[in-house]
Amino acid sequence: MFIACRNLTREYRKGENTIRPLDELDLDVPRGDFLALMGPSGSGKTTLLNLIAGIDSPTRGTLEIDGVDLASLSRNRLAAWRSRHVGYVFQLYNLVPVLTAYENVELPLLLHRMPRAERRRRVSGALDLVGIADRSEHYPRQLSGGQEQRVAIARALVTEPEILVAAEPTGDLDKPSARAVLQLLHRLSSELSKTIIMVTHAPKTTEYARRVLHLDKGRLVEDELRNTEPSTEGAIA
Repeated sequence: MFIACRNLTREYRKGENTIRPLDELDLDVPRGDFLALMGPSGSGKTTLLNLIAGIDSPTRGTLEIDGVDLASLSRNRLAAWRSRHVGYVFQLYNLVPVLTAYENVELPLLLHRMPRAERRRRVSGALDLVGIADRSEHYPRQLSGGQEQRVAIARALVTEPEILVAAEPTGDLDKPSARAVLQLLHRLSSELSKTIIMVTHAPKTTEYARRVLHLDKGRLVEDELRNTEPSTEGAIA
């Protein structure tokens, strides 16, 4: 199994109280799955997302991804693992306004030692994959919200990670732009075997996921498998 969680628990102290946003969770996720996490505020969905992304570490239990037990890694080793294996897509894009789309996508590669030609190949390929190569020299202020999110997805893909974590990736978009972004994420999962973990509050966005996990008070209360495939026609128009 690509991702395997066993008795996964995260807790912290707040005054005299122990807060446990994730409570002994067991979960298996195959490679290339598109997983949507849903639940009320405080249900543990963002905590689970952060643990899988290597942003946080569990208090107890095991979290193995492709055979690597993240719970056993030191902070430095976890950061190194995260930079190679995880891409991030968030609601507010987080693009640098004084950089072009090309330069924004290139940013993560500047942390790695690689020839300029290889950086150019990866950036051009990522922009082309998300259908925005013709906007590569545009600044964020010259792009629509949907185009900015595509640039953000290209930036997440440019290091060639196996996992994309997405926190409300369509929350700031109009309906047509949101649909295009979700279709793109679906394609990345179904055609390129990227494993997508998405937190969302909007039930409509889960139509593009293969599985929907419902969490409440840190526990998994429902694991819903979707049998139908949404149409991806025109996903990257």
